[in-house]
Amino acid sequence: MAEPGFWDDPETAQSFINENNRLKKKYDNFNELNEEAEDLEVNLELIEEENDDSMMEEFEESLAQTKSHLEKYRLGMLLNGKYDANNAILEIHPGAGGTESHDWGMMLFRMYTRWADQNGFKLETLNYQAGEVAGIDTATIMVSGENAYGYLKSEKGVHRLVRISPFDSAGRRHTSFASVDVMPELDDTVDIEINPADLRVDVYRASGAGGQHVNKTSSAVRITHEPTGIVVASQAQRSQLQNRETAMNMLKSKLYELEEEKKEQQKAQLEGEQKEIGWGSQIRSYVFHPYSMVKDHRTNYETAKAQDVMDGDLNPFINAYLQWKLSKRNPE
Repeated sequence: MAEPGFWDDPETAQSFINENNRLKKKYDNFNELNEEAEDLEVNLELIEEENDDSMMEEFEESLAQTKSHLEKYRLGMLLNGKYDANNAILEIHPGAGGTESHDWGMMLFRMYTRWADQNGFKLETLNYQAGEVAGIDTATIMVSGENAYGYLKSEKGVHRLVRISPFDSAGRRHTSFASVDVMPELDDTVDIEINPADLRVDVYRASGAGGQHVNKTSSAVRITHEPTGIVVASQAQRSQLQNRETAMNMLKSKLYELEEEKKEQQKAQLEGEQKEIGWGSQIRSYVFHPYSMVKDHRTNYETAKAQDVMDGDLNPFINAYLQWKLSKRNPE
């Protein structure tokens, strides 16, 4: 970093520093784990020498804590993709089904915000369009923090809900779908060429939860990339200029993702390839009636604690997904 010319390109320099800090943190975490393991070994020898069972309770607590730290470190080591360390942009799009699907989209929105809060990530709602009766028509959030994309890439795909609909006066069981898209936030060191002539830019008034307008001016921005049909929108910022910049960054991430998917199609190993929102294409099912079950159809991990999952308990699913991806890269 002291080399002449290092700061000539601030974006590249900062990217280098961030990567250096990330690797140093992994190294430090490994050393801390090693020290914990050595302490456990010494304490166990002391317990055996003293033949003091009263020390076992404290030892078992320390052992459980070290196991938890080891699991977190091991999970972090699985995040070695090119942009796994980046922030994540997560979009939710309800499928066909009207009010019930819109409500399902809102349930997923709540699930991801709960997960982010519980795991120390920063949240920013970039775009929020309320449904006509309930729920959301679409929503986009930025999840900021180390490895946000690495964790949340497991959520990309179609999510299926089965429950007794609170919107059905006859109390019938309904099946709803919502599509979740996840992209890494990219900085200026990633070069994505976008022709301004390919863009259609629309402005509108920002709205919040419940559909009320939160800004009297047309500060929200929607950009359509006409060659691909990709649409992005931002209403999080106060000014139209800031929202346009945010939307352009989102478009950049989507176009990069599109190119990466094209490269990987022949391998059939896309990380949650987007599919038609409908039957048979879901990555995960959430069943509330006639029984309680959440099952991931890629990893076969499942739990009967459906409400815990909706309250943000996603880490077991994320862990199972990362293990599954690792097994596909390194088959036995």
